[in-house]
Amino acid sequence: MPHSLLEELNTRIILFDGAMGTEIQKLFPRPEDFPDNKEGFNDGLNLTRPEWIKTIHRQYLASGADCIETNTFGSNLYKLQEYGYGEHTVDFNTKAVQLAREVCNEFRDKPRYVIGTMGPSGFLPSSNDPDLGSKTPDQIKDCYVPQSEGLIKGKVDAILIETSQDILELKMAIEACHEAMDNLSVEVPIIANITLDQYGKMLLGTPVQAAYTTVSNMGIDVFGLNCSTGPSEMVPSVRWLNEQEDLPILVMPNAGIPQNEGGKAIYRMTPTEIAQKLEHIVTSFAQVRIIGGCCGTDANHIHELQTMLEKHQK
Repeated sequence: MPHSLLEELNTRIILFDGAMGTEIQKLFPRPEDFPDNKEGFNDGLNLTRPEWIKTIHRQYLASGADCIETNTFGSNLYKLQEYGYGEHTVDFNTKAVQLAREVCNEFRDKPRYVIGTMGPSGFLPSSNDPDLGSKTPDQIKDCYVPQSEGLIKGKVDAILIETSQDILELKMAIEACHEAMDNLSVEVPIIANITLDQYGKMLLGTPVQAAYTTVSNMGIDVFGLNCSTGPSEMVPSVRWLNEQEDLPILVMPNAGIPQNEGGKAIYRMTPTEIAQKLEHIVTSFAQVRIIGGCCGTDANHIHELQTMLEKHQK
């Protein structure tokens, strides 16, 4: 029996969970739900409303997800400093992993994996903007090292660097993961995800080909695409990645391109629609070994994806 995530994806397509942020929004949190009434501190709900987060994790696992992502998208040093928790970065991330692991342990039917999520730092080191570009590459790396260490100490099955918009930031985050592993003498798989617009470019204009070439030899185990668009817009980029016949590919689209309604992002793609689109992707591109959902996806989307995968993997 496979006993690690990487071994598992060699035998079948792995299913990740769906969105965390849009699921939290559905709970209509009030300022008093957050630590110190700091509204918008979604990762802080691990401390003040852990049952909310565990319920979201549990719904995804009950829908068939093989993996759940920790609620640590904004738990790097710089983001936590904004909320007064910078000094607790390591412990903060470790506790988030433990919370997710508790829910995984409720399920005994098949292996379940905890993926430690690392989102953008809040800066764009490649940018000339005086504020967004104000951090050096080394400073960006240093903001990710304690987060990486916390996730590793919590015993994640892999680290996911996700929704990367700046290729230099992604490089620094990968280096931070390796530094943390060296510090702790522990190795965990690294998944590096970028987010692309509908034309296949990152926020600052880096095309998927350049992004992949830049990081594919940095000791990562999976390269992926997540967020920004729906599955259809990702197909040209997935096709090119598949032609490299190199790293396994992860595909986690939004439930369609968001539509702005009354200042809110609305995601229209139904569970059936996203399953049909991802079915085309997994049957057309053999390097795609992990799928899941990003913004706007919920347990219903994951259930449909699980049903689709079961049909192809019996």
